[in-house]
Formats: sequence, structure tokens, C-alpha cells
Amino acid sequence: MVIRYSALAALSFFLLTMSSFLLVGCEAKVKPSVTSFGANKDIPSQESWNATITFTDSGKVTGILRAGHIMVLDEKNITIMDSDIKVDFYDENQNHTSVLTAKRGVVNDITHDFEAHENVIVVNDSGTTLRTQELYWTNSTRKIHTPAYVEIISPKEQLQGQGLESDQSLVNYTIYKPTGMAKTDDSK
Repeated sequence: MVIRYSALAALSFFLLTMSSFLLVGCEAKVKPSVTSFGANKDIPSQESWNATITFTDSGKVTGILRAGHIMVLDEKNITIMDSDIKVDFYDENQNHTSVLTAKRGVVNDITHDFEAHENVIVVNDSGTTLRTQELYWTNSTRKIHTPAYVEIISPKEQLQGQGLESDQSLVNYTIYKPTGMAKTDDSK
């Protein structure tokens, strides 16, 4: 009986030792690192899907933004729109002037400046169309600009260039390094 008890004790000791090694080994592999979560990823303070935001100045509507997904990052003072943006712009008399569409964009929550990226298209109410891959709107001046390649098509001209500055209604614009065709009054 003593021999069996020793063998049983030795076997129990062996199994207990092996299981503790296995548990310690498994625990170290499964245990997540708490400090790595959020270190490289921004966590939004607010999120919205299929949202509409109305921008006003002194009680007057200046723009209406619609987006499939919006994230507010308070720590960076920005709002990110990463899913199909549409912005309707209005003048100081609250008349609709133009519409902008883009794949994604960012609003600076302090200055209310806006940037649009990927497949950016602006169409004014006169039918002039601007196409580019990035566009910036400055709230204080109500002007749009870009250093990127642009195409403008209107009833009177088809222009391309590298860079643009314009009013938000896309009526008075300057294209930098332009190429393209424009109709003169003689070529009606």
C-alpha cells in the first residue's frame, strides 16, 4: 500500500506541476495588453450614421451637410466623415448656390473649415461643374481652393489645371497652370 500511495503521490505531483506550466503558458499568450488599446487609434466621442448637420451664421443657414458616417474626435477638435458626403451651400440671403459631393471629408471644429477628398464634385446652380480629388473650404472667407488637378466644365468652357481658388458658388474662380478650351463671344 505504501508503494501505491507513493506512486499516486508522485503521479499527482507530476500532473499538478505540468498543469501549472500549461496554465501559466496559456495565460501569458491569451492575456491582452491593456496599454496597446487605443494607443494608435482615435476613439470618437460621438458617432452618427446617415446624419444631417445644418451650419448657420447669425441664424442664417450657410450649409447643410449629409453623410453616411460621422465621427467626432474631441481630443483633436475634428469631425470626420468617411462615407459619401453631400453639402448644399447657401449665400448670405439663404439662396442655394452649389452642391458638393465627395467620398470623405474632415471639419475643423474650431475654425469650421472643411476639406473633402476622393471624387470631389462641385456643381453650382448655373451648371458649372468642378471635379478634383481634394478640395478645401475656408469658413472665414467662404472660398474654396485646392493645389490638386482640377477640371471645370461649363456651358462656355472646358478647363483643366493644377490648383484652383474660387468663391463657394463657383462663379468667380482662378485656375492655376490652366489648359483647355473656352468659347469666345465670336464662336457662339
